[in-house]
Order: sequence, then structure tokens, then C-alpha cells
Amino acid sequence: MSNVKGSALASRLLWVRLGHGEPGLARLEQAVSPALREVLVNGVQMARWYPFEQFIELIEVIDRLFGKGDLGLVRELGRFGADANLKTVYRLFYKVGTVRWIIGRAARLWGAHYDSGELRIVDDRAGDITMEIAGFATPHRIHCESVVAWCERSIEISGGRDVQITMLDCRATGGERCTFRVTWK
Repeated sequence: MSNVKGSALASRLLWVRLGHGEPGLARLEQAVSPALREVLVNGVQMARWYPFEQFIELIEVIDRLFGKGDLGLVRELGRFGADANLKTVYRLFYKVGTVRWIIGRAARLWGAHYDSGELRIVDDRAGDITMEIAGFATPHRIHCESVVAWCERSIEISGGRDVQITMLDCRATGGERCTFRVTWK
């Protein structure tokens, strides 16, 4: 079983709190499984590991309650997670680092956020990087879309413009690997 750090759950909860207030959080708590409800009621600890399945469930339920139930909010939540976590904890890096440096750092810090797999840079050219989520034990479309959105927003925060991301392959949809290409100016 894969695990994810609490910061990933906390940023999604912050999105709910800011957009839907305490009534939205109460609706969310009532809509999730008993195991996830216990986590939400007790409070998510940023540095603690949580089951990856709870991360996926949280996003699915948020999308169903506050979106259209078509996973259309996944990217918005991923982008919000980048803003919530990167503009605070890592803000100095984004002020002084280049886009390529930030992406390289993200790849090296994968293990600080997930206890499975790794983020690899498989092709690196100026303004064009191809990345792979390799060896992740429990691939899921929501996870790939979240990583892509986080990456997109991270590049924007670090000064990249006209960011374009193309999902090339995804294990969750039958592909051999989870790869995506990122271009920017």
C-alpha cells in the first residue's frame, strides 16, 4: 500500500474551507468513509503518512460534492496544492530557482511526499522536459492528474509562461508508464 504525506490532504481541505467554509467541511466529513472521517475529525497532520487510498477518496468526494463529479476539479486541486505548499514552505526556492532547477528539485523530493515510486526526468531540454512517475505501487488517474497540475503551477510560480503539459502515457488507463511532457517559455 502506498502512502502520502498529510500536506497533500491538508491542501485539499484548505481548498474546501476557503471556498465552502465550515458547512462545506461538515458536508465533506459526512460523505467520506468512516476511516477518512476519523482522520478529518481528528485533524490532518502535515508530516504524517496517510494511506494513498484516503488521498484518492478525498479528491473524489470533493469533486462529487463541489464539482460535477467528473473529476474536473482534480487539476484545480493540484494547482491549489502547489500554491498552498510552495508559496509558504518553499517560497525562497521559487524566488531564486529557475524552472529547470525547481523541476529537478521536485523530482529529488518525491520521497518526502510519497513512500512509493519516484519522479524521473527522462528528457531535459530548454523549455521542454519529459517526466515519468516510475514504480508507483498504486497508479491512479487522479494521482497522475494531480502531479501534472502541481507541476504546471510550480512552473508558473517559478516564472515559466505558456506552460503546456501533455499526458503521454498512464498506467492507470492501461499504459506501460506514467509519462508527461512539459513545455514552457
